[in-house]
Amino acid sequence: MRRSVWVIVGIGLVVALFAAGVVSYYASSSPDGLERVAEDHGFIANATDSANATLPTADYGIAGIDNERLSVGLAGVLGVAVMAVLAFGLFWLLARGKKPQGQLAAEGVAPKVDA
Repeated sequence: MRRSVWVIVGIGLVVALFAAGVVSYYASSSPDGLERVAEDHGFIANATDSANATLPTADYGIAGIDNERLSVGLAGVLGVAVMAVLAFGLFWLLARGKKPQGQLAAEGVAPKVDA
């Protein structure tokens, strides 16, 4: 890949990490749409925890860290890092079998032409 593409990817990662690590703490603490409807219509008491409620990163924070700002920030950074690794891994798997047309021509292989 060209250097300019990596610069853009790097800037995007820095912005995402900043937003997840710093800005996410200032997100609205108001209930989301479903929770708000459940409160408005009086069936919030019937709600149960999700299967993921026991995970260390449940409820937009990291369990065991008492500082809420740090807990939320680290959970956001961890989420961005996990998604970046998954995305880069998937793109690598998808692209590893493809060769640029110039490289194919250098190897004496004619590129496929759709008719």
